[in-house]
Amino acid sequence: MEIQYNLDGLVPAIVQDTHTGRVLMMAWMNAEAIERTRATGLVTFYSRSRKELWTKGETSGNTLRLVSIETDCDGDTLLVKAIPTGPACHTGADTCWGERNDRSLAFLAELEGILTERAAAPAGESYTRRLLDAGAPKVGQKVGEEAVETVVAALAESDDRLVDEAADLVYHLAVLLRTRGLSLEHVSARLAERHRE
Repeated sequence: MEIQYNLDGLVPAIVQDTHTGRVLMMAWMNAEAIERTRATGLVTFYSRSRKELWTKGETSGNTLRLVSIETDCDGDTLLVKAIPTGPACHTGADTCWGERNDRSLAFLAELEGILTERAAAPAGESYTRRLLDAGAPKVGQKVGEEAVETVVAALAESDDRLVDEAADLVYHLAVLLRTRGLSLEHVSARLAERHRE
């Protein structure tokens, strides 16, 4: 849809963390800001007070890496999906509403993207690709090994060790699911479905 700018040639831009879905901030963009954002991959806005473009993070280092720009149903508001490299608000808060933007669980969605990239890499180039090439029996064996190591860590080792082993288990489980064309998203959907029952 064509962007419907206001009389000043501006359009409001809502910025959302692409991984967590959290709304981070709102600012204004003009055609030049949108063009620069697309060209550089870093989200750039128009400052109404300074009457100039500004790229988020140019002084703080807390940039927003562009994922997509979409218009709403009327074309008069933008949804900018981005990956933040730090707090989005000038106050140092994660969002301009003071909300926490915890990306730790959201990394599981990012992991799926990483697995997709590694699966497409040339044979043998990554550990993930080697596991996928070995097939479900080999990956299933690794999941079993990691499950045992996780239980041992839970019973007799430090919390850090338990977290390390659990991370290995989740990673290998994600790879095992992929050998069947499935993902952690399928598991998450099933858990949500069970919760609603």
